[in-house]
Amino acid sequence: MAQKLVKLGVKRQKGYLYYIDKQGDVSCAKMARGKKKGGSPKKVAKCGIKRKEGYLYFLDKQGDVSCAKMKRGGKKKKR
Repeated sequence: MAQKLVKLGVKRQKGYLYYIDKQGDVSCAKMARGKKKGGSPKKVAKCGIKRKEGYLYFLDKQGDVSCAKMKRGGKKKKR
């Protein structure tokens, strides 16, 4: 289950990818389509989140920053 960290209410635009960057802020970049290249990222909102290992940070449907514990499953690789 995801936990809300910061309420921002970011409005998304069609054709853009929204993510939490390395500084812990919300950024967006134009998505690549076919032969068209994607755009360079730009900051949308500053929130300065400190990341913890083992958690996934994302922008939820309401435009707020949330996190969820990553599930590590599957088969182990044979060597």
